[in-house]
Amino acid sequence: MKTLLSFLIIYIFMTSSYTQTWFDKYFINAAMRIDYHHTGNAKAEYFSIDRIYHYDGWNRSLNNLLDNFNNGKYFIKIYSVPEDKLIFSKGFDSYCGEYITSDDAHNGILKSFHETAIIPYPKEKIRFTIEKRNREKGFDPVFSQEIDPAFVNIVKENTNDPSVEVIPSLNSGAPEKKVDVVILAEGYTIKDKEKFEKDLKRFTGYFLENEPYASMKQSFNIYGVFKPSVESGTDEPPANIFRNTALNTTFNSMGSERYLLTEDNKAVHDLAAYVPYDAIYIMVNHHKYGGGGIYNTFCTFTADAQFAKYLFIHEFGHSFAGLADEYYTSSTAYNDFYPPGVEPNEPNITALPDKNNVKWKDMLSAGIEIPTPWEKAEFDKMDITWQKERAVMNAEVARLKREKADPKAIKEAEAAYAKKDKEHSELVDKYLKASKYAGKTGVFEGAGYASEGLYRPMLDCIMFSKGDKPFCKICEAHIAKVIKFYSE
Repeated sequence: MKTLLSFLIIYIFMTSSYTQTWFDKYFINAAMRIDYHHTGNAKAEYFSIDRIYHYDGWNRSLNNLLDNFNNGKYFIKIYSVPEDKLIFSKGFDSYCGEYITSDDAHNGILKSFHETAIIPYPKEKIRFTIEKRNREKGFDPVFSQEIDPAFVNIVKENTNDPSVEVIPSLNSGAPEKKVDVVILAEGYTIKDKEKFEKDLKRFTGYFLENEPYASMKQSFNIYGVFKPSVESGTDEPPANIFRNTALNTTFNSMGSERYLLTEDNKAVHDLAAYVPYDAIYIMVNHHKYGGGGIYNTFCTFTADAQFAKYLFIHEFGHSFAGLADEYYTSSTAYNDFYPPGVEPNEPNITALPDKNNVKWKDMLSAGIEIPTPWEKAEFDKMDITWQKERAVMNAEVARLKREKADPKAIKEAEAAYAKKDKEHSELVDKYLKASKYAGKTGVFEGAGYASEGLYRPMLDCIMFSKGDKPFCKICEAHIAKVIKFYSE
């Protein structure tokens, strides 16, 4: 036993020493931020580097420099020059990647988005490569360019905007050994600063109520970064409402009234740069239900929505862990977001209803039928009816705002919608809990915006329906792996 223990200690030391040596061989204790433009439609994509920045200190993991999750539509890959050795990688999804599945993109309309890659600062020249996943689950290079870290035009400016304030919310230790989460203020004016501080405290509490975050609390640092907006709130284009805000978020992203994103990537990363960060939240000072999450990019949520806690946890599931949406009845702007015949790379949905091949085969409930029959027809009828009704009610609220109706009438319309939305959520919870498959892990049809052909692990999950509920077992286990990856 003593010999085995000694071996394990030596192995751990050698592994740690090797990874530290790997970092020291290729990088210095600094970060390189590479901003670039990503332009595309359904037929073509183009990339060009915008600006490169130098930041003191590499505050992320020194050990896990190669992404082994095989998640995301794209991968950043850094190769040493001239030996052409892969020394850093990270999978991600992008707003442009979503756009190219839209009707506009299929009609040939090119659109450009600003994106950012953060890497350890290299000692020598590197080859910065972006690869895109193909239908065969492999990756094809779509952009490559050499970068010389000694290039004189690399920006070394300091983050010193006097209007910005950092507000620590959870401090568990050195950032390179923790998951560093930054929550950015959006649509909070200088008069709203106290509200932001209260909201930051409230949502930090929400975060630590859910597993696996609750059990792994010591793996996280959480920071708030406040920059005052000129106006409160955010843009609501269908209501003809536009606000001057720090990060330029907007509802109606990708044509979906509840999808809340920003295309001002530079503003987001400029503000996040005030603290160490592995993951970015954008907290929007608004009461309407809305949010969005893009894997290894950022996520948004409204602070005062009826389902704010759900939004906060659900959208982080996308942006931090790369989890897929498991719902399928809501309308989206996508065309073949998950192409037929291609197994999705996300860990919580599958196109393979086969107990020998399904991703979560080791976690299936004993004796469960695969694929797993469930009370789907009645659920679909109930939920689709509500989706049609909610679209009409939301359109009416937007009309009243657009026409500058009596504020009382607007509040009454919003309250009526909130009441119906809550009632429907409670009905869904009751319906799913009554199933004989509640709490079972199987292969349930209906997931990833598709009623047929895609499957989820459990009847319900925070990635499936709204409400104060846990992640399913598969999502929870995957999130725990991601946390360990960042904090080791």
